[in-house]
Amino acid sequence: MIRRWIGPLIVALLLAMGAWHVTMMMVPDALMHLAVGRIAKAGGPNHFTHAPLATAASRTIVRPSPDLAYSSCPFDLSKGPLLIDAVPVLAPYWSLSIFDARTNVALVRNGIKANYKPFRIAVLKAGQTAPAGYEAVHVDGTRGIALIRILIDDRARFPVIDQERRATICRVAT
Repeated sequence: MIRRWIGPLIVALLLAMGAWHVTMMMVPDALMHLAVGRIAKAGGPNHFTHAPLATAASRTIVRPSPDLAYSSCPFDLSKGPLLIDAVPVLAPYWSLSIFDARTNVALVRNGIKANYKPFRIAVLKAGQTAPAGYEAVHVDGTRGIALIRILIDDRARFPVIDQERRATICRVAT
């Protein structure tokens, strides 16, 4: 009796493992596609959108921290490399993170590591090269998000920080 069920149980187990593997391979792509689409609606691809400070109603993608100011640049490398001219804001914490289409982190640079000095990044897909003066950062695929997070320890300083963070730009290389 038990021997009769061993074959179907093995088949069911293999199918379940296959379904789990396919799900784990597809979910990051689907989530990042959704995230890039939602962020791009705010201002289009290949340039930074600077969000206001989070409130209880802020829920574009995930629950944002009310202590962080977010700037995001959804990118599409199909027309060329993405160039980021980063100007760290003098705040308790400033960071630039670049995520590829599968949610993999391609770069994290914080203000301390950059000595709060401007730096230049070229986000590249396979076959693209960085222009002179830009640090190359390679990503898988053509889409992703560059995200800046700034810790706001004193909300009264936010207008100044908001103005300063707009000095960081991203654009497609021409």
